[in-house]
Amino acid sequence: MGTDAQLTQYFAGMWPHLDEHARRLVAASKAVELGYGGISRVSRACGLSRVTLTKGVEELQAAPLSPGRVRHEGGGRHALTSHDPGLVPALDGMVEPTARGDPQSPLRWTCKSARTLAAELTARHHPVSHTKVTQLLREGGYSLQGNRKTEEGDDHPDRDAQFRHINRAVKLTLRAGEPVISVDTKKKEMIGNYQNQGRQWRKTGTADKVNGHDFPGPEVPRAYPYGIYDLGRNAGFVNVGTDHDTGAFAVASIRGWWRAEGRRLYLRAGRLLITADGGGSNGWRLRLWKWELQRLADQTGLTLTVCHFPPGTSKWNKVEHRLFSFISSNWRGEPLRDYETVVRLIAGTTTAKGLKVTCRLDHRKYPVGRK
Repeated sequence: MGTDAQLTQYFAGMWPHLDEHARRLVAASKAVELGYGGISRVSRACGLSRVTLTKGVEELQAAPLSPGRVRHEGGGRHALTSHDPGLVPALDGMVEPTARGDPQSPLRWTCKSARTLAAELTARHHPVSHTKVTQLLREGGYSLQGNRKTEEGDDHPDRDAQFRHINRAVKLTLRAGEPVISVDTKKKEMIGNYQNQGRQWRKTGTADKVNGHDFPGPEVPRAYPYGIYDLGRNAGFVNVGTDHDTGAFAVASIRGWWRAEGRRLYLRAGRLLITADGGGSNGWRLRLWKWELQRLADQTGLTLTVCHFPPGTSKWNKVEHRLFSFISSNWRGEPLRDYETVVRLIAGTTTAKGLKVTCRLDHRKYPVGRK
């Protein structure tokens, strides 16, 4: 093969069909064939360095590689930790002051970002990329984690006894054909063109456009959905208030349920059992709640019994997971632009087990400060 141009053309035709190892050996073989000055000519023609070609010649003269390998063992760039043994100890020393959990635990985590750690290590004469830092953290048993709500505090000493009491009271009341309702106020909702968590199926690019922020002032209207779940009939009643969530509003919602549905469904009822959590507008310490309940008892002739759940167990109340959870699922991703939308979405809530929900809007005033 005479000219350098012919040599270049030869390698250009061969190169796409060869891997790294084969290119090195073919080029080295050609250099040996050309004799004196062959390594320089082949280097110019194929682009491989003289060092690579010299190694190729040595490989031709040495024992063959193991099957499936393109380099001898130990070839290639060495790991960063091998020529910088102080890197891992330095990383551990930076992470450990902010490490969470037991250092002996197989799972640890840090709140510093990989880029921040990489910058600090580089400043301490351990040049490293953020991707390498991430790799070292994972190898060291670290992972990205969020906060976990695990600190519940001590259980109330009578917690289990109270649960057994509520369970027994509910069973006896239902067996007697008397009504049992679970009550609570759902999270208040802002009325307007605000984002509502969740997603909906829509044509691509047709998502609802809402306000870029949701920090409204006190003049922005709110909705206060007070829910009443009838345990015996798997039915819900929601009174959507527009003023304040007070004890008077809570009892007015129960009164509305009794007048609209309860007295029709339970014609011979002489008592009503109410289960509720211990706080909010139906809290066990709230005198207005108790006073309004007495008024309701006087008006209806019912004997009212209220069972409050122990502290920290409000989510055990049936209204939470038998009514409110399905309402939240039904209106996910839907901006609550007006009260009519709130009422429509609540009233349209159903489940495979036959839940039916009645909803009404309550524009009455419930001033705060009454006791």
